[in-house]
Amino acid sequence: MPSETLLVVDDEKNIRRSVEIICSGEGYAVRTADCAEAAFRTLSQDAIDLVLLDLNLPDMDGLEVLKKLQQDHPELVSIVITGYATIENAVAATRYGAYDFIEKPIHKEKLLLAIKNALRQHQLQRENAQLRRTVSGRYEMVGSSPAMQTIREQIQKVAPTDGRVLILGESGTGKELIARAIHENSRRRDKPFVRVNCAAIPEELIESELFGSEKGAFTGAVETREGKFSQADSGTLFLDEVGDMSLKVQAKVLRVLQEGEFEKVGGRKTEKVDVRVIAATNKDLEEEVRQGRFREDLYFRLNVIPIVSPPLRERREDIPLLVEHFIQSYCRENGYRQIRMSPEAMEVLQRYDWPGNIRELKNIIERLIIMTGQDVVTVADLPLHLQIPEVRIDAHATAPLTLKAMKEKVERDYILAILRSQNWNISRAARILGIDRTNLHKKINYYRLSPKSSG
Repeated sequence: MPSETLLVVDDEKNIRRSVEIICSGEGYAVRTADCAEAAFRTLSQDAIDLVLLDLNLPDMDGLEVLKKLQQDHPELVSIVITGYATIENAVAATRYGAYDFIEKPIHKEKLLLAIKNALRQHQLQRENAQLRRTVSGRYEMVGSSPAMQTIREQIQKVAPTDGRVLILGESGTGKELIARAIHENSRRRDKPFVRVNCAAIPEELIESELFGSEKGAFTGAVETREGKFSQADSGTLFLDEVGDMSLKVQAKVLRVLQEGEFEKVGGRKTEKVDVRVIAATNKDLEEEVRQGRFREDLYFRLNVIPIVSPPLRERREDIPLLVEHFIQSYCRENGYRQIRMSPEAMEVLQRYDWPGNIRELKNIIERLIIMTGQDVVTVADLPLHLQIPEVRIDAHATAPLTLKAMKEKVERDYILAILRSQNWNISRAARILGIDRTNLHKKINYYRLSPKSSG
């Protein structure tokens, strides 16, 4: 049975009563109002899903009511009911957000069908809005460091244009997030955003993946299929890892950028597209050009506006914000409890160089959420490669060490690294090392360790 609440606004008591009986019989909760003032008072007090509105009210024109509803309650869906139906009124009501327009006298079946369809449409709109919020949250750019502020300023400048952008940076730095932010802030935001990972598609398939193929063009082509350029028509095509594209495909991409047209693999018909291309790579494309592995003319076509995505080690102040974002997102999507980092653990995360950048940090946080059995993550919960700096062994020392001496050197360096990571807190260091405090004190004395020790 329906659980939605309807508001019937009409100055005729018999109409209000008739609509209330019809809708109540179908399980809807019904509120009524005989004028605009009473309607707005009800809207301020109750959660209303749909308004059934008469255009002829004693205190306010119905179209003005619709206009105010659209401004103050954009989440509401409205259906106009009137005994004075004209084309002009119908057009105006639609312009002010009315879903449907019903003439009096009211027919039960037509009224209920209009309500059902309007609520279904409204539900789809809410689900779509929720999905867009979820997707936006998943691809949110997090950070307030100077490097991130610079990126946002660049996005604001380039997004409203159709200028091609080349995003440069190490793997895992969030190059796709920058591309999506450009798309979402452009005039193409309501059109497709299509991503192609040029490094993940075999060379023999990348051409058909980008441009599509005709049936029978090659073995396995059992039907005609559209390529990514066609799918992105009027929208944005993101060529990720563009430096891995073969020279043959580079030539066809160059033609699309120059002339806006291409042919499917095995096809003869020239197709035109309007696509904004954003490319990204972790390679030095200038060096690739010098080595003859990337076309210089394509490089200049793509590199109209370069944006550099900084590595995480150059924006360490953003790590706490990223950690909190990943914790909240993963826990909310997967039903896990919320955890938090101890100050000491956060300090370790900020000291680490993150060779895998944001992607590595995200994976570590997800692992901690799943595997940690407590609400607060301590240093002891972190992977060992985060807790301590790399212990280096000099295999080319002038005086080779005996095996016993080498073992002691590694043990000494490891204990000293743990003590430093814990600011010489003996209890915490002992827990991480898996020994008791007395034993740790013995080793400190044996190796003559102190905060000033070298190593």
